[in-house]
Amino acid sequence: MAELKARTACGDLLPVTHGSAQLVELDLGIVTSVALLGDEKAMSEAMDAVHGVGFPKPNRTTGKSPLGKGGVCSVWIGRNQALLIGVAPDASLRAHGALVDQSDGWCAVCLSGAAAEDVLARLVPIDLRAGHFKRGHTARTLLGHMTVSITRTGPEEFMILVFRSMASTLVHELSAAMLGVASRTS
Repeated sequence: MAELKARTACGDLLPVTHGSAQLVELDLGIVTSVALLGDEKAMSEAMDAVHGVGFPKPNRTTGKSPLGKGGVCSVWIGRNQALLIGVAPDASLRAHGALVDQSDGWCAVCLSGAAAEDVLARLVPIDLRAGHFKRGHTARTLLGHMTVSITRTGPEEFMILVFRSMASTLVHELSAAMLGVASRTS
């Protein structure tokens, strides 16, 4: 009988380092889609009471960085929608919104290093420079032809989320851009 083994979204494609940029896959643990059904303030207060993070404002995150162990955060992903990352949602939140487990539906990577902004500038149509896009800022945007969520998690660090089915394309696009940036500096 065949033995099945769980694979991550990126499989054996990561980690990758080119020049001063590194790309690694993240294990976010439990990821839950939270869609508001009513009052945002009530949901935010309920989330804060049970998980210590509120419902995020547009283009923002709340809580600890998902890159650290044990980090619980909430990431805005669209109008009246967020991802609760790092903890199973308390059942009491169902009174304020729809909760859907999406742990296996997303691919999460971390792009870091001194060249991270330059790499993303080749692929993303928005300004992600530190002076404009600060730690805790997030955006739904395009990376190449894919819709992604990009969150600044540190001075030279970004968390990028894409649907799992696009994981290998994401790695390919970012690796090519990393090589291009590295070739200009060597």
